[in-house]
Amino acid sequence: MGPKPWKVISFTLFWLLAAPTGQESATGAGVQDKEQDRFSLLREAMVREQIAKPPDYRAPVKDERVLEAMRKVPRHLFVPPSSVSIAYGDFPIPIGHGQTISQPYIVALMTEMLRVTPEHKVLEIGTGSGYQAAILSALVKEVYTIEIIKPLALQAGERLKALNYLNVQVRLGDGYYGWEEHAPFDRIIVTCASTLVPPPLLKQLKPGGKMCIPVGAQYTVQYLTMVEKSEEGTVTMRKTLPVAFVPLTRGEGEPRQ
Repeated sequence: MGPKPWKVISFTLFWLLAAPTGQESATGAGVQDKEQDRFSLLREAMVREQIAKPPDYRAPVKDERVLEAMRKVPRHLFVPPSSVSIAYGDFPIPIGHGQTISQPYIVALMTEMLRVTPEHKVLEIGTGSGYQAAILSALVKEVYTIEIIKPLALQAGERLKALNYLNVQVRLGDGYYGWEEHAPFDRIIVTCASTLVPPPLLKQLKPGGKMCIPVGAQYTVQYLTMVEKSEEGTVTMRKTLPVAFVPLTRGEGEPRQ
């Protein structure tokens, strides 16, 4: 569920990740407080140095609601325990089963591109660890997210519930077909690459709606593509930047409400 790693990490993030946690001199709640403070600083640095003011050719993400969501959601709780120390780096991170949690900048950019509002109902294809769904949860009314890999779907559902993202529903199944029972959707976000925009997703996109999806085959140039459906039902597509996402996996899956 995300692009391949970019080997970039800021000096501030490196310093924070390498800093002592205070475990040698404190115990219990004190250690937890220090850890939470450190992770909060990491999120602030991530937003400031990677997303709001990226150091390279990337366009800055400016939507303050998106930036605030990125500051609040604890990304380190959405990665494997062995990757907590690099959770806020400027790259995607493997989460098992050949999947990744997307680079923070890409998560923020795709979210901004959707132009979501608090009353929106959003469909996500490719739950992964649940991080993108958690970001959307803070911004919209309802999130419906589909994952075809059973262990990831189960883990994400449990994680999101435990962290009180209660407006998110996770389903195990083939995201190509969307989630017809809850259609139409104001917005659709696809976090894996498809060679074409799946027709069922176009059908489930509400008139006036938007979809953000990487389009292209694996090992070729993929483009983050904005799909818009007019109030009259006319569909337009616009390529934006080149990306490298894992492919959309197909199969039957098992529905999980």
